[in-house]
Amino acid sequence: MASRITCEVHDESPVTVVRLAGALDLGTMRAVHTVLDRCLATLPDALVVDLGGVTVADRLALSVFAATARQAADWPAVPVVLCSPPPDAAAWLATSTACRVVPVRQDCAEATRLAGARAAPRLRVRLDPVAGACRRARELVGDACARWNVPHLVEPASLVLSELVGNVVRHAHTPMRITLTLHQPYLRVAVADGSRAVARAASPDVTAEGGRGLLLIRDMAQRWGSSPLADGKVVWALLPAN
Repeated sequence: MASRITCEVHDESPVTVVRLAGALDLGTMRAVHTVLDRCLATLPDALVVDLGGVTVADRLALSVFAATARQAADWPAVPVVLCSPPPDAAAWLATSTACRVVPVRQDCAEATRLAGARAAPRLRVRLDPVAGACRRARELVGDACARWNVPHLVEPASLVLSELVGNVVRHAHTPMRITLTLHQPYLRVAVADGSRAVARAASPDVTAEGGRGLLLIRDMAQRWGSSPLADGKVVWALLPAN
């Protein structure tokens, strides 16, 4: 982290709050983006960025928040709200594209309420890497799709989630966190595990008995990917919900 700015992350579940302090400019905005990106990968319900301790040295650096909000709206469907900007930053935000993308509130409590109100429906569960994990994952999909009245997603989501969970059972051998998020136009399926090995689609020989799970996910999903976490990674997929 650049010494000219600090980012304190407070996991106030289900909303994560990041408090910035120091100079925000074109040199430090990259560090801020990295921290916010890592926070999004943990799949909070919402993300609040507290600007109370920030000195904005270059108004162009405020674009980091618009970029983060656009990314978060797609994956992982997490609302982002700014709060407590100093007067000059508040004035710049009001006339910039950033303010049209990410809302700004005067204090953290108000921002947290707004962020929580905008949160998409999520269902979370923790599983151990045991033989019955895939079956439990399919049950979770059935419960979620019934709750959200999207029965047509049961089959594709069950297949994708079973492959992701199966990969953890076969390769990572760590406990996992499953998150399902419905935010139109996608159902987002995510599995976090304790392995830092990047998930990559293989190219198995035609005679191979396995190794096609991520290829199947790639074919079924609108998009999929793997994002690093402090204690492992999260592999996710976006399934069209319409």
